[in-house]
Amino acid sequence: MKFGNFKLKSGIFSPIYLDLRVIVSYPDVLRQVSEAMWKAVENKAQFDVTCGVPYTALPIATAMALDHNLKMLMRRKEVKDYGTKKAIEGHFSPGQRCLMVEDLVTSGMSVLETLDALNAVKLVCTDVVVLIDRQQGGKENLKSHGLNLYSALTISEILDILSKHGKLTDEVVKSVQDFIAANSVTVKPKTAEKAKPKRLSYEERGALAKNEALKRLYQTMVEKKSNLSVAADVTSATELLQIVDKVGPHICCLKTHVDILDTWNDEIAASLVDLAQKHNFVIFEDRKFADIGNTVVSQYSSGVYKISEWSDIVNAHIVPGPGIVDGLKQVGLGKKKGLLLLAEMSSAGTMAKGSYTEETVKIAEENPDFVIGFISVNPNSWAKKCKDGSLVHMTPGIKLQRGGDGLGQQYNDPKSAISRGSDILIVGRGVYRAEDPKLAAQEYQKAGWEAYLSEL
Repeated sequence: MKFGNFKLKSGIFSPIYLDLRVIVSYPDVLRQVSEAMWKAVENKAQFDVTCGVPYTALPIATAMALDHNLKMLMRRKEVKDYGTKKAIEGHFSPGQRCLMVEDLVTSGMSVLETLDALNAVKLVCTDVVVLIDRQQGGKENLKSHGLNLYSALTISEILDILSKHGKLTDEVVKSVQDFIAANSVTVKPKTAEKAKPKRLSYEERGALAKNEALKRLYQTMVEKKSNLSVAADVTSATELLQIVDKVGPHICCLKTHVDILDTWNDEIAASLVDLAQKHNFVIFEDRKFADIGNTVVSQYSSGVYKISEWSDIVNAHIVPGPGIVDGLKQVGLGKKKGLLLLAEMSSAGTMAKGSYTEETVKIAEENPDFVIGFISVNPNSWAKKCKDGSLVHMTPGIKLQRGGDGLGQQYNDPKSAISRGSDILIVGRGVYRAEDPKLAAQEYQKAGWEAYLSEL
């Protein structure tokens, strides 16, 4: 436990920071923690198996299981697309009662995510045990979902003990108490969530749009009932046009990497535009501009590819600063084009996160006439900071089953991506490498649209 001024994941600053991950390095402390939690729940909860909430609570749950001969299960955060493909690992029977084990509770969201996974395999959960209750609404939130919370310690008890032994000043204690009181978190019960729409429809988003390319995009999505963008990353221009003609009826957007093609000329560009008009989709050249404003003006408008002549949408990194948007806007705004900013990326170890993402939002809001949205992976974790509700979120790395490709690409399925705030699902190899690209596009179109409707 640390006291001072700490920036939390949410972006707010806290006078207290709890890092329970270090417990695993101290076997005696790990055993004391698990024993304190066991005593908090012993003879109070009835259960057949236990399940640790990933990840910090897993070793705590393991220690508790070993010391008290408890049957234990594990929940996977990322379900593998091979092997058994299970979300819950271990031996159990439907109808058994399960005690959830967590390290600490703030809002209770991680517990509720685990509850959903356990309920999905027909395990019955009514009780949760934690080391620390932060007293920020978690107990009440869990109660509203039918869960009883048992804690070895609360923040109030910890402050009292440390103050009593002269470890904290009255000023520090007061600052923590004020912070806890001012930052309680409420999670609505599932029934309330279903009664109220979670997100605006594409029609409503289109009405709010300030950019013509964005309006066309939303209109296309609604007309075709498609939120699918196919990334046709083939190297043959001839193959590209053949694939686009097959998948065109099922997509709202085609994503290209024109600089990997074996040949390019005005005729190929015209053919691509003709297909976009024939099948009613927009073209997004995934150029990822990342240079100073003066340079991107030439890269966008001239050269071999003349991207601004045929592509409706392009994208850019904000590494050079807002000048890159100014340069691209100089070329694209008059042609009714749109710009996506890379807020996040789907590759492992990406640096596009945190303060970088926050700065991306700021630049987007300063250019509502040209910036139409973001390339993003988990927009629900940060998009609330963006006041413009029309901006679109396009998410790469989508497959019908989760996993990875061994080169850092992390895949997510359509439903999980849409539930995390994505609007458009970018699918590459899952379509263009499929035995039947047209059939694959149909499947992704259906899965993506159903996931979107379920969010409404």
